[in-house]
Amino acid sequence: MNPVCAPRRFRFAPFAGLLLGVWTGLAGAEARLEVSVTPRSSALRSNIEGHIGALGERDAAALERYRRSAEAQARRAAQALGYYRAHIRSHVEAGDPPTLHLEVERGEPVRLRQVEIRVEGPAAQQSDFRVPEDIALKPGERLDHGRYEAAKRSIATQAARFGYFQGRFVRHRLDIDPNAGHADIELVYASGPRYRFGETTFEGELLDEELLARMQPFREGAAYDAELIAEFYQSLQGSGYFGSVRIDAEPSGAVDDVIPVVVHLGLREPRSLGLGLGFSTDVGPRGRATWTRHWANEHGHRYGAEAELSAPRQNVGLWYEVPGEKPLTDKLRYAGGYQYEEIADTDSRSRLLRLGPEWHSLRPSGWQRVISLKWQHEDYRLGDDTGLSTLLLPGVAYDYLSSDDRLDPSRGYRLRWELSAAKEGLFSDADVLHVQASAKGLITLFERHRLLGRAQFGGTFTNEYKAVPPSLRFFAGGDQSVRGYDYQSLSPRNERGDRIGGRYLVAASLEYQYNLFEKWRLATFVDQGNAFRDFELPSLNTGVGVGLRWVSPVGPLRLDLAKGLDDDGGFRIHFSMGPEL
Repeated sequence: MNPVCAPRRFRFAPFAGLLLGVWTGLAGAEARLEVSVTPRSSALRSNIEGHIGALGERDAAALERYRRSAEAQARRAAQALGYYRAHIRSHVEAGDPPTLHLEVERGEPVRLRQVEIRVEGPAAQQSDFRVPEDIALKPGERLDHGRYEAAKRSIATQAARFGYFQGRFVRHRLDIDPNAGHADIELVYASGPRYRFGETTFEGELLDEELLARMQPFREGAAYDAELIAEFYQSLQGSGYFGSVRIDAEPSGAVDDVIPVVVHLGLREPRSLGLGLGFSTDVGPRGRATWTRHWANEHGHRYGAEAELSAPRQNVGLWYEVPGEKPLTDKLRYAGGYQYEEIADTDSRSRLLRLGPEWHSLRPSGWQRVISLKWQHEDYRLGDDTGLSTLLLPGVAYDYLSSDDRLDPSRGYRLRWELSAAKEGLFSDADVLHVQASAKGLITLFERHRLLGRAQFGGTFTNEYKAVPPSLRFFAGGDQSVRGYDYQSLSPRNERGDRIGGRYLVAASLEYQYNLFEKWRLATFVDQGNAFRDFELPSLNTGVGVGLRWVSPVGPLRLDLAKGLDDDGGFRIHFSMGPEL
């Protein structure tokens, strides 16, 4: 805790500091400080201890010489909290280690009588320029020098942020009458004119200036706000185009209260290659590779390729992106890919070719929206059901995340739903309506207790279910579904017992976590869910278990031991990683 200091400060003479250094080297024991305050005040005691600090390796004789200086520092610490009539006594107790005792009778504090804090000039008319309204700076409250200085800093900080660079305190008066026990505060700030942004110029390695301007959160002539400069910097840095960013917008360069903005940019390396390895009990070991061209032309277009390899699933894809009106959140993405998957641990399999555009945009409400038009061609076998499906699927998806931390949140929620449809005869083999929705929520209680809930629903409506490919059918079970059951093992079966996927899906989970240590948690959970053929809901399969969580630098790692209550199997181990929302 940093001590609160009164305006006057005490400094040791240079030779005193030298003597302290000598004693530190000679003495052998760390001296102790004992502070007692009557009536008790933990705030005053802490401020005195912080003001005096460590006593070092002094012996009893050194403490005796230091005692008066300690009393003076304690007095200033008491005055900083309004106790100007404190009585302080001290004595040294020899021992190993020696102890310096400070006995403080704090007395009645100085209280505020008249308090006037106001801002004059254009800043007074600005709604988001806040005049400090600290309850401790009201008449009748105890004088606290720290609160007074904090009020001054708050006004000065806001003035610097909002561009009142000619502002000053025309009155900053703190009158204290210790004998009468009262103090008066008068704090008046004259803001002067608010500076404005001038012309923005870009220097260095550039892309199209029209693209750069779309990342800029302010325009020429707008009122200055340092937060907008910071936002502009984050936009440029987060765009993925630049390796170096510097923005100069110095008040010293202003002409007629207008600040020119100069942006210095250096492009990043145009290409990057990423390789990664992972593991989950759903798919086992898996590898991933990505190749990205971060800027293909001056308009900020980019493209890339990605591939993933695991035992049940292999895919490769290509994509090309065009930035939108808001380049950080809006983009038009053309994507295509091929995927081969072995389904439900049987001889069922699917070969899927998919391509089409996606329009990504962040809505003013905070929802991330994706509008898509996907053409897919799928060759599949599900048990004795084989087929060749071609569908043109326009669709829309919405995703909303509210979280106090992206990597390891302590509270928040995530909502997602998506809808796609195909019409027979319009480049499609069947009428299909595919719907999915999910919700997750997390709350932390009393610091150590966490509750995590999850619910998922899905449905496929069609006039010819046999024409619906596996990519639009539902399977449950596994790390991210119903633990205690194998991946994709919960599904309707045909007459031969092959899992063929369901028209509908329901899954839910409730998990309790207890923080053992800073990065380790114990978990217990119950999951329920199933995929089914008919709309009438059958009994849901239930899995229960316990787990261990480790918060790694890349997100929580989860190790679970689960038991399915509706089959004859034993315990299953589940391992997965990634954010919980």
